[in-house]
Amino acid sequence: MLTGTGVVLALPPALTATRAVSAWRWDPVVVVAVLVAAAAYGWGMWRVRRRHPARPWPAARAVAFGAGLAAVVVALCSSVGVYQDTLFWVHMVQHLLLIMVAPALLVVGRPLMLLLHASRNPVHRTVKRILRSRPVTVLTCPLVGVPIYAAAVVGTHLTGFMNEVITNPWAQTGEHALYLIAGWLYLAPGFGREPIRWRLSPPAKILLVILAMPIDTFTGVVLLMTRHEPWSAYLAQHRGWGPSPLTDVHWGGAVMWIGADAVMMVLIVAALFSWLAAPARGRGLRWVEQARAAALEQRIGVAGRGHTDVDEDDQRLAAYNDWLARTAREPRRR
Repeated sequence: MLTGTGVVLALPPALTATRAVSAWRWDPVVVVAVLVAAAAYGWGMWRVRRRHPARPWPAARAVAFGAGLAAVVVALCSSVGVYQDTLFWVHMVQHLLLIMVAPALLVVGRPLMLLLHASRNPVHRTVKRILRSRPVTVLTCPLVGVPIYAAAVVGTHLTGFMNEVITNPWAQTGEHALYLIAGWLYLAPGFGREPIRWRLSPPAKILLVILAMPIDTFTGVVLLMTRHEPWSAYLAQHRGWGPSPLTDVHWGGAVMWIGADAVMMVLIVAALFSWLAAPARGRGLRWVEQARAAALEQRIGVAGRGHTDVDEDDQRLAAYNDWLARTAREPRRR
C-alpha cells in the first residue's frame, strides 16, 4: 500500500481472534500524550488532597478519566489501530471509541474542574477567565456542538475523505484529533459538570441525544445499503483475506448504526437516572443546609432563628467562612 508520502506499507496478516488481542503498534506520540495527561491528572489529585485533606478528589472520577485514556490507547495502538487502514469495519470501531466512548469517560473525569481546584492564582484566575470567555462559550454551546459532531461523522464517511486518511498519515492524525474534539464538544455541555457556562437539565440532555441519534443512524444506513465500494484506497490494497470490500463497508455501516445508537441509549438512560435522582438529591442538600445552619448556631452563635433577610444571610456566610478558616488553622498550631 502506497501512502501519500511515498512510503510503501505492508498489509498486516489476516485478522484472527489471536491477532485481535496480540497485535499492538505503540505510537510514541500517543503514548507520550496519554502519559502526560495521566501524570497531569494525578498531580492535580495530589494538589487537591494536599490542600483539602477532608475533601479529596473522588476516586470514581479518576477511574473514569483513566478509562477514557485507556480507550484512546486501545483505539490507536491495539489491533484496532493496526487494522484501521485495512478493514473499514475496524476503522468504524475506532471511530466510535474516539468520538463517543473516550470523550464520554473523559467528560465524567472532569479534568477542567480538577485544574481549577488544583491551581492557584494567577493560573486559577486565568483558566477561569478562558473557560468563561466568549470563544469557549460559543464552542461549547450545544447548538454548536451538534453540528460539529454531524460534520465529523458525515464529512469523514460519506465523502472521499477516507481515501486521504488511508494514504496520508497527517490526515489520519487530524481525523483522530477531530473525533476526540467533536465528541468532547458534543458531550461536555450535557453530560459533564465542567466549569463552562452551559449546564443542561435532564430533559435538555435527552433532547441533545435525540438530536444527534439520526446523524449516526443515517450514516450507518447509507453505508449499509451502498452497492459499491466508495473508496478506491481500500480496493487498491488487493487484500486476499477477510470480507470482500463491499461486505466490509456494509459491516462498517452496521457498526456505526448499531454501535452508535447503543451508546446513545446509554446516554439517555444516564440522563433519565439523573432526572429521577434530582428530587432525592435536592432533599439531601436541604438536609445538609439545615444541619450546617444548626451547627453554626451552636458553634458561632451568629445565625438567628426564624429570620431570612439578606443581611443576615450574608452574616451567616461570613461567620461560616471564618469558622472554616479557624478550623483549617487549628492543626497547624498543634
